[in-house]
Amino acid sequence: MEKCAVIVIDMINTYDHPDADLLVPSAEKAVPAIVRLLARARERGVPVVYVNDNFGEWRSHHGEILDTALAGPRAHLVEPLRPTDDSLFVVKARHSIFFETPLSYLLSTLGVDQVVLCGQVTEQCVLYSALDAHIRHLKVTVAQDAVAHIHEDLADAALRMMERNMGATICSADALLR
Repeated sequence: MEKCAVIVIDMINTYDHPDADLLVPSAEKAVPAIVRLLARARERGVPVVYVNDNFGEWRSHHGEILDTALAGPRAHLVEPLRPTDDSLFVVKARHSIFFETPLSYLLSTLGVDQVVLCGQVTEQCVLYSALDAHIRHLKVTVAQDAVAHIHEDLADAALRMMERNMGATICSADALLR
């Protein structure tokens, strides 16, 4: 039987970057689906791992990243997704959740062989992370309504690529962890 983990990608965010105005409307639509997915994961004891950009702050840790995002102008997108005390947190510096992070080791120690991806940005970090999960022989599922995009056409293409080229399951957040 497969053991999965829900991976929340880059949702602890200040939205203080050049593409924020394009990303925010999509993030606002994705947050409720992510909240529902996280609630079901926690009810069922499924590990929840936040993998988040450090925004170039090399001395920061997850608490500081969270505090900075909650103090920002888009706190309403972060507050509903606040990590709980039992959430795991991995800091990343580049697009993939696996690139030079301990995530592979963490998932291995948890016995995880399937990742459920949610978060942002579909056509960037989610896509690259799905590919890296696939090449690590992890089963990949993407909650299509729980991922946010900058460019809708590229996000649609990214979801098709994940499904076609990586064998990822693409479905709604509500269809997961039932």
